[in-house]
Amino acid sequence: MSQHILVETKDRVTRIELNRPEKKNALTLEMYAAMAKALAEADADARVRAVLIHGQPACFCSGNDVKDFLELERAPGASPAAGFLRAISTAAKPLVAAVGGPAIGVGTTMLLHCDLVYAAPSARLQLPFVPLGLLPEAASSLLLPAMAGYRRAAEMLLLGEPFGAEKALAAGIVTEIVPEAELMERGRQAALALAALPPESVRMTKELMKRGLARGVQERMTEELQLFGERLRSPEAKEALRAFLEKRKPDFSRFS
Repeated sequence: MSQHILVETKDRVTRIELNRPEKKNALTLEMYAAMAKALAEADADARVRAVLIHGQPACFCSGNDVKDFLELERAPGASPAAGFLRAISTAAKPLVAAVGGPAIGVGTTMLLHCDLVYAAPSARLQLPFVPLGLLPEAASSLLLPAMAGYRRAAEMLLLGEPFGAEKALAAGIVTEIVPEAELMERGRQAALALAALPPESVRMTKELMKRGLARGVQERMTEELQLFGERLRSPEAKEALRAFLEKRKPDFSRFS
């Protein structure tokens, strides 16, 4: 298990904590693998009734670690990142997320697969794929329009600009906004409430609600991963990544 992913099971709840605050919880391939393993083990453990995912009150997840991100170019569909996305998108048990501060890229897209999402007023979400010369991931190109409506989704996915907790609430990404000091406890109490309910009723209700999009989610995720890998090798993405590393604005004027 990665030192940057802390996993604890207590009171029938598995808690998965992103614990790399010095890097704003940017995800490495090792962290992706550890989270996928924790989700699979929670689903397989009859004692576990719910899963709580969180970072720290002031930081959820700043997206992919830039160095490990370059590794995705080789085989994105076989990477630990893809394994985590498959695990979170097919998790049978209810998922609760507590989000404060940055939630960028996968820090936002993973929330689309959670059942309850609590956010602090400090939460700052972003889907910066297009500005980076890339494409959406985690079936967000399917789930976000279904959740938020086409025009809200188009604004978030095409412009890729940051947005706050209120906008996330209006778009259906967030369940409730709670004070930062109460965020972790609110997430914990929601997970405990789910864990106290009849487990088969919870599991079957979640499955029924997700059934309509379940097949489409897996198909879209596969398609996105293939195209994402192609875009990683594109001149646009290479320019965007160079600009990021050089701390300058990318220049796409020469691209048609």
